[in-house]
Amino acid sequence: MMKQLTLSKKILIVLLTSIGFTILFSFFFIHYLYSELYLNSIEESIIYQGKRTASHYHYGKLNDEIIEKIQWYNIVSEYEVIVVDNLEELSSYFPYKINYETLVDEQDRAQLEKGAYVTKRGHVEELNRDILGAIFPIKGASGLIGFIYIYVPLAAIQDVFRESIPLLIIVGSLFFFILFLVVNQAWRSLFRPLQDLQKLSYEVSQGNYSNRIETERDDEVGQLTKAFNTMSLSLEQQEERKKEFTSNIVHELRTPLTYISGYTHALKEKIYSSPEEAASYLQTIEKETERLNKLIYDLADLNHLQQDLYSLEWQPIAVAQLLYDTLDLFKIHLSDKHLKLSSHVEEELIISGDPKRLQQVFYNTIDNAIKYSVQGGTIFIELQEEAENAVFQVTNEGTFIDDEDIRRIGERFFRTDKARNRTTGGTGLGLSIVKEIVRVHGGSFHIVSDSERGTTVTIRLPYIQTDEEGVS
Repeated sequence: MMKQLTLSKKILIVLLTSIGFTILFSFFFIHYLYSELYLNSIEESIIYQGKRTASHYHYGKLNDEIIEKIQWYNIVSEYEVIVVDNLEELSSYFPYKINYETLVDEQDRAQLEKGAYVTKRGHVEELNRDILGAIFPIKGASGLIGFIYIYVPLAAIQDVFRESIPLLIIVGSLFFFILFLVVNQAWRSLFRPLQDLQKLSYEVSQGNYSNRIETERDDEVGQLTKAFNTMSLSLEQQEERKKEFTSNIVHELRTPLTYISGYTHALKEKIYSSPEEAASYLQTIEKETERLNKLIYDLADLNHLQQDLYSLEWQPIAVAQLLYDTLDLFKIHLSDKHLKLSSHVEEELIISGDPKRLQQVFYNTIDNAIKYSVQGGTIFIELQEEAENAVFQVTNEGTFIDDEDIRRIGERFFRTDKARNRTTGGTGLGLSIVKEIVRVHGGSFHIVSDSERGTTVTIRLPYIQTDEEGVS
């Protein structure tokens, strides 16, 4: 049943239970004061007075004068005092039963014969009160000469605390009033933001990520609210990126499929004027098919890297030679755009990694720099050691990239050429793959752009990486 209750109801039950236990504790505490303090003090006083009175008559006689003195004490004392020669007379002066039992039983007689006192406590029906008393033996020269019975009717617990009850009621009422104000404030302070969070979570579950909860609190609830706002913002951004991703992949697929479909139809219907034109159609179909294959391969490759499903083939790499081999692949591209290549390479650098993957890093970054370089510009390439890292930098004199676009470089399908020029733009996955390869090698990827100096991509890879440190 508790599982079906809301959090507020559970806390209310806990609160009411706590108040109930507080009241119960107060009752037992008052009862303790009554039984342990009030009754014990009465009993100690009776025993003290009884022993003191009985001790005055040791080895004497219980004559009329002594009895008169004791009776006079009875008048001035708050206790009832009875003096008798023998226990049989005691019943005529105190003809009541205590707890429905005789005042003195055989065990009491034996105790008194030994010279010890006995205490008697219980309810007397005729008096409608509890009494507390004690019987003390009086010793004479030849043995016991009499008995003193001192008793006092006990006040009820409400009588004992009669003067304290109004104060207890006032203090208790004030306590519960203050407790009510505190609980009410805490209730509103705790559950109102939780209710707002509940509403917002429902909206988020329905796909609405735009709403936020305003809060200035720094406690746990405030931190939870801020975390939820951050989560909503993150989900909203992810939703926008997902829509953009879907739009991008549709765009990337639509164009080559349109070409393939159109030219296939033209070839099927023989809508061409010469064999050369038909050959160009086939060449275009082949080119767009390769483009589709590359798109699918890059997506699968990126997915494997991001989910750590790709197994790297670690080995020592002469990274300078790997860079030179990669640069040889771009001689024609550099020549076509009349680009100059300026390089500074420290040839003794050795790192540990997967050579195929690291060549992919070099290829994608250099290819990207060439594509976005101005005609006749210069490509600057550096490879050097810096703080136990191999630092690879590629700088091109190309289009300036603003800060907002720089933050998004490396996202799937993101390209800085918003027009998506097919002569420059690939699939928009190249730098995404670069960032993931660098990540799995324990390196870092950084990019800056300046309107005067150009755009620089900086990649840092651990200079020396042993098998124990990261070989997979």
